[in-house]
Amino acid sequence: MAVADEFTDRLDPEMCVVTAAAHGERAGCLVGFASQCSIRPVRFVVWLSTVNRTYRVALAADRLAVHLLTRDQFALAALFGGETGDRGVDKFARARWSERPGGAVVLADAAAWFVGTVASRADGGDHVGFVLDPVEWGGQGEGPLLRLADARRIDPGHPVE
Repeated sequence: MAVADEFTDRLDPEMCVVTAAAHGERAGCLVGFASQCSIRPVRFVVWLSTVNRTYRVALAADRLAVHLLTRDQFALAALFGGETGDRGVDKFARARWSERPGGAVVLADAAAWFVGTVASRADGGDHVGFVLDPVEWGGQGEGPLLRLADARRIDPGHPVE
């Protein structure tokens, strides 16, 4: 076990679903690496795995949508975390969604969401951080948010390499 593992194994971050749309393609995945990263201006960063189809679609997208789910929305988390579009699965055929101005895809059942324009990207190794400027937000779900400990039983669509 690496020294950093002893630290990171204690963390239990909120999970979110990130969706991207570009060139007629839609993609989305469950993400555990995400955080507000600036106060003024408000910015948020989501880290997408470079082996994930969502990452490839996000590279061409001007806007991404970030969704918070509650623990009661485990099935939606399992859909976006346990399935992959790389194997022909259309996750959006199994979820309610709408297209927002600028082409972003928003999941209708998310407890909370925001759409952000991609301000920059940062290489973090096997993940790339997409720094977002929020431009629109919504949602009205209540209840405890889905956390990493809740999502551990989801077999990843793209296993960690």
